[in-house]
Amino acid sequence: MNDVLLRAEKIYKSFGDVHAVRGVSLKIKPGEIYGLVGSDGAGKTTTMRLLVGALLPNKGEIQVCGYDVRKQTELARSQIGYLSQRFSMYEDLSVLENIRFFAEVRGLSQAEWLPRSMEILEFVGLADFKDRRAGLLSGGMKQKLGLASALVTRPRLLLLDEPTTGVDPVTRQDFWQLVIKLVSSPHFDSPPIFEENGGMPEGQGGGVSVLISTPYMDEASRCHRVGFLKSGRIIAEDTPSNLRKRLNGRVLELRGNPINTLRHIAHQDEDVEDVAAFGDKLHLRVKENSEKNVMARLSKQIQKQNATLVELRSVSPTLEDVFIALSEPSNLQTFNL
Repeated sequence: MNDVLLRAEKIYKSFGDVHAVRGVSLKIKPGEIYGLVGSDGAGKTTTMRLLVGALLPNKGEIQVCGYDVRKQTELARSQIGYLSQRFSMYEDLSVLENIRFFAEVRGLSQAEWLPRSMEILEFVGLADFKDRRAGLLSGGMKQKLGLASALVTRPRLLLLDEPTTGVDPVTRQDFWQLVIKLVSSPHFDSPPIFEENGGMPEGQGGGVSVLISTPYMDEASRCHRVGFLKSGRIIAEDTPSNLRKRLNGRVLELRGNPINTLRHIAHQDEDVEDVAAFGDKLHLRVKENSEKNVMARLSKQIQKQNATLVELRSVSPTLEDVFIALSEPSNLQTFNL
């Protein structure tokens, strides 16, 4: 029995001499939030456009709910809700008129889209603003309108391309609460698509599945699985907790002053692979089984150079630590790649 909503097999996309996507493979399961994580220029948006059928791959296959995106484009798109990186609503239309437009383009009658629209607007917190022109909405409200428009056709798969870029932290938090509710709530789901003897397959939750691209590691940590994208390639993929475990015992947190002196001292240690600033602290990635030796040596060196050591301790790795490590080709073996 098929338990994959989205399947992409070794997809490639080039624009002249620019190789934007190079052999990306993805599988998104029902009821899953998958985070496609990478810095600007990594290929996230191009990958999203390939998956939704806005671009055709040079090589590779993409299926959405069993439909071939290249050969059965409209059937595949009918299963997808897509929120692009840029606001793509009509600013002269009201909130409700925008949703109506996208619903009727997809063939929904007023009897279908109107109650569905009001249900969604209530869900995203825009019911009281249904008659407001889209151009007068705040940045966060515009993103919610985009999400509402993507949901009106009851998609099984939601593709969100950096939906929280440029919005404030509170709005980001609110948006993520909506995403989590969508995945966990049967209220917004279509009937199960992979039924056998009337039952729902294992792993299919009540709501939609979500593929979200983001440059933010705190958002990646909310996902069920994460794929790190670099230069058009998936360089690591796993659950956030499993990815962090790969660096257990290899991250130290250093606080003190002057910070530049501490950074220089840490860089000089033979077992320190990388030093990165985290606010007023430094995170040091050290070689395996060298943690205690590094701490002892650094304490002595800091004292010797008349710097102030406030704290030096072992800490749990963050996804940002993992991403920094993966950015160095010599570290890919750490992640069994």
